[in-house]
Amino acid sequence: MRYQKQSIILAAALMVFVSLSCQEPYEEENIFYPYWHQRVSLFKMLPNSENEIIFLGDSITDGCNWGEMFQDKRVINRGISGDLTSGVLHRLDEVVESKPLKIFLMIGINDLADGKIEREVVYNIEQIVKIIHKKTPDTEIYLQSLLPVNKDYTIFENHVNKTEQIIRINRALKNFSNANDITYVDLYSLFVTKDQKLNPDYTNDGLHLTGAGYLVWKSAVEKYIN
Repeated sequence: MRYQKQSIILAAALMVFVSLSCQEPYEEENIFYPYWHQRVSLFKMLPNSENEIIFLGDSITDGCNWGEMFQDKRVINRGISGDLTSGVLHRLDEVVESKPLKIFLMIGINDLADGKIEREVVYNIEQIVKIIHKKTPDTEIYLQSLLPVNKDYTIFENHVNKTEQIIRINRALKNFSNANDITYVDLYSLFVTKDQKLNPDYTNDGLHLTGAGYLVWKSAVEKYIN
């Protein structure tokens, strides 16, 4: 009887193992929303090219046609509206597959709106940078600061009340960049007013940029593109 019980236990354990091993890989991706999957599926279908210059991030990156902005076919957009640091981590294989020449990264504001603590946001961004460097060590990484927000606008109320967290995260990212010989791009200071708000000249919702804002961004990074 004792051996029979042991056999039953072993059989049950084997069934669990088989069940787990048959699950779809990257099952965690199911937590992401339809638009994330739509964009990732598109990115995977697009052909790779040599010397790609990738802008990687969330809706703030997604909102610009970077190739047209720079009049440079090498410059491509890998922003996904609503994306999180965890989302970028999940889709990095596609981003680095072409061994891009340069990657400009900005991510994290949606994590804060989603309730993530600053330490987790910074850690995930550091992991993104480290994975890029490991998988494609010749790629130049430009770690861009988070932009300021403006709480005078209320449409994105969970985003635009994160000024203090953004300032601390940017400080941590700058320190990480300096310690790891990565180019840190301070966009925050170019968009902020004296009272620490996203300049209304560059936004119409307190979070995202208008065309004038993207021209400021372009001017800030153009020297790194050429």
